[in-house]
Amino acid sequence: MAEETHFGFSRLPLQDKQARVDAVFHKVASRYDLMNDLMSGGLHRIWKDIFVSRVKPSRKVRFRHLDVAGGTGDIAFRVARAGSPLTEVVVLDINAGMLEQGRRRAAKRHFDAALDFVEANAEELPFADDSFDAFTIAFGIRNVPRIDTALAEAHRVLRRGGKFLCLEFSNVNVPIVDRLYEAYSFRVIPRLGRLVAGDDKPYRYLVESIARFPDAESFCGKIAGAGFERASFTRLSGGIVAIHSGWKL
Repeated sequence: MAEETHFGFSRLPLQDKQARVDAVFHKVASRYDLMNDLMSGGLHRIWKDIFVSRVKPSRKVRFRHLDVAGGTGDIAFRVARAGSPLTEVVVLDINAGMLEQGRRRAAKRHFDAALDFVEANAEELPFADDSFDAFTIAFGIRNVPRIDTALAEAHRVLRRGGKFLCLEFSNVNVPIVDRLYEAYSFRVIPRLGRLVAGDDKPYRYLVESIARFPDAESFCGKIAGAGFERASFTRLSGGIVAIHSGWKL
């Protein structure tokens, strides 16, 4: 019997999930950043600023950074600004449409020469062992079919002393706010998707995928299980999102 996994609240064969996720992001690529602003009321910008402040790229020696599922470049641009001419940033995404948006945005911001865009799978990173000083993935890990495989790959490509950072939606732990957030997610966000992007289905998947993602404690355990030391997390905005981190020591 074929192994199954979840796609939002539905089930499907594991080997089919990546294609379904790709189809979602092909549909939303051109409106992805606008929808992030609308869905979060601009909060995603603050979350990303806090997240990238933890990367701390060296300004004195060569620093190689890998941003996975980074398609449109939001994290990569911030890392490049925080670094120096010695900072090299690779943006990796499996979705060509998202990468194309990232390249266009990079050119407008004059970052195109500073960033390298790579189309590849988070479960099979096309890099040698011990290649990067830091690894980030923001709002992407929950869309990976084999999360444990992706975490193992992150550990493999990091150098000793390298840092893993993940920004992801999490479990709201504030009474009343949790119910309001759930109602907003399932009633408002799909309607925004229909109005702005012309289709509510991709956004129904996105909110369902958030609801299905492990809580912060459980995901922290997965990070530790992949071999990262000092695995920890910090909740932001009452637990709407969490920053997870670990070190390859």
